[in-house]
Amino acid sequence: MSSKKSKIFVIDTNVILHDATCIKNFEDNEVVIPISVLEELDQFKRGNEQIHFNAREFLRYLDALSIDSNETDIKKPNGKVKVVVNHKWHPHIKATFKDDCPDHRIINCAFKLHEENPNRILVLVSKDTNMRLKARSLGVLAQDYTTDAVKNVNEIYTGSRLIENVSSNEIDLVYESDGIESQKLKSIEKPMANENFILRNGQKSILAHYNPFENKILQIKKINAYGIEPRNAEQSFALNILMDNRIQLITMSGKAGTGKTLLALASALEKRKDFRKIFLARPIVPLSNRDLGFLPGDIQSKLDPYMQPLFDNLSVIRHQFKNNDRRSRRINELLEEEKLLITPLAYIRGRSLQKSFFIVDEAQNLTPHEVKTVITRAGEGTKIIFTGDINQIDHPYLDKKSNGLAYLISKMKGQDVFAHITLEKGERSELAELASNLL
Repeated sequence: MSSKKSKIFVIDTNVILHDATCIKNFEDNEVVIPISVLEELDQFKRGNEQIHFNAREFLRYLDALSIDSNETDIKKPNGKVKVVVNHKWHPHIKATFKDDCPDHRIINCAFKLHEENPNRILVLVSKDTNMRLKARSLGVLAQDYTTDAVKNVNEIYTGSRLIENVSSNEIDLVYESDGIESQKLKSIEKPMANENFILRNGQKSILAHYNPFENKILQIKKINAYGIEPRNAEQSFALNILMDNRIQLITMSGKAGTGKTLLALASALEKRKDFRKIFLARPIVPLSNRDLGFLPGDIQSKLDPYMQPLFDNLSVIRHQFKNNDRRSRRINELLEEEKLLITPLAYIRGRSLQKSFFIVDEAQNLTPHEVKTVITRAGEGTKIIFTGDINQIDHPYLDKKSNGLAYLISKMKGQDVFAHITLEKGERSELAELASNLL
């Protein structure tokens, strides 16, 4: 494809902060980086969050591409990257927007290039919905960055199947055996690794699980984790996979009150002898790119509001026992010995995760790259659990399709060491469930 017919993609800052390797994904088209983007990236160079790492990585990559060139056109294998430094305002843009801000400067750059190249398709790529709307109002084509987005969010793997009209003979076979080869059950077709099933007919029902390590369908029996018992089928599925050390990566999704974090924490405490440490972490999503430094007080008082939901789950488990109960005392000992750590996710990055039970809460607020970063730090004997609700995203540049939790589920399903379960029924209280469904 010649450069005259190739598309022009103008990249917004948030795309780079989302994926530092984004310019490698535009094939043989021309990629334009407005100078305002580089100025914004300069503000993100220092820090320990993933966005700071992405800013540094992108700038180093851009520097490496341009090191042998005295021009602003940087050659790369599949196309061309161009840094646009001309910052003169187009009269139409100046009349439309009163504020001089980076967003408007990037739109100004895209608009001028759009007018200067009438025979080429120009696309402004941004994770910011409002930015895309502003650009389109000016006649500039604007799109989200969807390279790592899930294609169909309505078809995300749930981890369980309800199979009706199963013969009583097949249900009896599962009941009576210690595991039956999947091909011997006609009712279950093409089971995925660690998939769960509700098999039932008008008279009988059973909960079952496909074990890929033995290639067998196993009955799921009632299980208890540190005093926590499942209240529905999905919670039984969840505890079953959480307690299996052969399953090293687990995702659990569901609305608030379904017991995702509680079940994961209870399982961690039950299996604590198999692990050196238990980490319970969650990402902190600051508003308007402002970090914790903008909040009043010392570091602990800044973190407490973010971490309190995790302590609440721990309290639910602790309050099942009397104060002098050994299991209640053991929780306090684990906290004091720092063998149970509740902390922001940013404080975990860079640490060695050897033989750890690692729970990441609110994983829907992570980017696919952040999820990959966490998993690739897993050492020998580590088990990682991601919990979250893809319908409750607080991150300004993520949605149901582009968040790390949905991406992880879609990419890992079918792997022997991976399991997923979607929790449907809220168990917090009857009132909470009613509000969740009706309001």
